[in-house]
Parts: sequence; C-alpha cells; structure tokens
Amino acid sequence: MVIETKRLILREMTEADFDALYKVLSDTNIMQHYPYTFDEARVRDWIHRNMERYRQLGFGLWAVCLKGSGEMIGDCGLTMQMINGQIRPEIGYHIRADYQRNGYATEAAIAVRDWTFANTPFCVIYSYMKHTNTPSMKTAMAYGCKLVDEYEDEINEITKVFAVDRKEIDIK
Repeated sequence: MVIETKRLILREMTEADFDALYKVLSDTNIMQHYPYTFDEARVRDWIHRNMERYRQLGFGLWAVCLKGSGEMIGDCGLTMQMINGQIRPEIGYHIRADYQRNGYATEAAIAVRDWTFANTPFCVIYSYMKHTNTPSMKTAMAYGCKLVDEYEDEINEITKVFAVDRKEIDIK
C-alpha cells in the first residue's frame, strides 16, 4: 500500500524504520501530550503492531516519507481506537520536530482521510487528543474535522474529539 501526495509518500512501516521512528516517538517535546515517551522496546512494538494491523485490517499507521529523498519523517494513518467508550476509526499523526510547522501532518492526514473514504465503509473519521494538544487540534481542523465531543478520562484529564463526515468531503 502506497499513498502519494505532492511532497510525501505514505507506505507501510517495516523494521528498517526503527531508527527514524525512534527519533520521533522518543522526543519528549513531540510526545508531551501522549501518556509517555517511547523507549526502544515501545518503538519496536509500535512497528510490529502496525505491521499486524496491515495484515488484519489492511490499514494502520503508515511511514510518512519525503518524496524526494525517501527519508521517513513520521507516521500517519488509520487505526481503530477506543474513543469515549466506542471503537472508532481514527487518523493519528506524529511528525519529527525539525519537519513540523510545514504542513506535512495536514498533507498526510488529508491523504489518509481520502484513502479511508475511498477504500473503507467508514462514514465518519475521528481524531482525538489531550485538551492541551493545540497543534494536533489544528491539524484535525485542517483536514476537515470539527469538534464533536469532549470528555474526562484518566489519561488525558480532558480529551477532545474531532470528526469529519464523508458527506462533507469532495473526494476527487
């Protein structure tokens, strides 16, 4: 599975992506809104869980790579997540710090959104995050989401839920 955008290639992760993904998920600034920063074991598990998702579901978080060089700068994709007591399709994204604020997360999320609506039966896609994660909220809104829910939980204190409906998007 490969998705191409103007500047990016999204592809399935492999074990060879460990070093690049470790730079993202072990960065305390990037992961400040996540329950923990990843160590080596968690990064390896992350890759293996996504490889299993590809086999079972046909999707997961994909490696986000620069089109020109092939360098992996993060991940973005579709996973099934427990959101306020219901399992829902969710677009998640993590971009390496030195590539943030260049629109890569939004570009990748739009590509995943369009792929999801074209290749799955899901009519609504979600993104959820800790209430303090303003950059993630901005990315969710940039790919078409609106705030649809907010709830208290033990991990995030308050979780904000954004969603976009298939009917709101003109897929080309």
